[in-house]
Amino acid sequence: MYYDWSYILLIIALVVSMLSSAKVNSTFSKYSQVQNSRGMTGAQAARLVLDANGLQDVAIRPAQGTLTDNYNPKDRTLNLSQAVYNTPSVSAVSVARHEAGHAIQHAYGYAPLNIRTAIVPVVSFASRLTWILVLGGIFMMSAGTQELGIIGSTVFDIGVLAFALVVVFQLITLPVEFDASNRALEQMETLQILGRDESPSAKKVLNAAAMTYIAGAAVSVVNLLRILSMRGRR
Repeated sequence: MYYDWSYILLIIALVVSMLSSAKVNSTFSKYSQVQNSRGMTGAQAARLVLDANGLQDVAIRPAQGTLTDNYNPKDRTLNLSQAVYNTPSVSAVSVARHEAGHAIQHAYGYAPLNIRTAIVPVVSFASRLTWILVLGGIFMMSAGTQELGIIGSTVFDIGVLAFALVVVFQLITLPVEFDASNRALEQMETLQILGRDESPSAKKVLNAAAMTYIAGAAVSVVNLLRILSMRGRR
């Protein structure tokens, strides 16, 4: 039987990804039960950060779902989940400040954010086609005819390039998210949104969230290595 070492890496990456997801959920849930000393909701904390940075025109809206918080650079809106928008907890304030950090990035023309925003439509399209192209290419190359083999090889290579673009997108996302968290921590200290004894808890929430992005990128990188390994064996 053929042994593919990349499966071991994929299993490890998937396990780390699941553990990271469980960690961010448990950490967020834990500090959602801890009210911050100022009794400030996520929406209020975000508004304070935005206004302090001259971003009064950025709207804050409630969003459906859990941990669906995001900043939309297209319409300049900060969308906060209900558990963040209306809750005066350490978790809510931490997440809200992080998303406000993205708005600050946008206002100051932070290059990685601009690049990520620009390639979102292409990456979204490529992610839907990647495995269709890869598997379709393999099927055509296995059909036994030279003509289909040539076409299948080209289709397979396009699938590889599409997936590589997805990986690049996820790698660009890492500095964007880390920088947003750093900006959130700076704003926390400057505006005194949380007390000193609450800062370590806020950092735990942000660090747990960061790990999910690292794990997601690791899974994608390993999958790309597997696809490239398949390409080399064809």
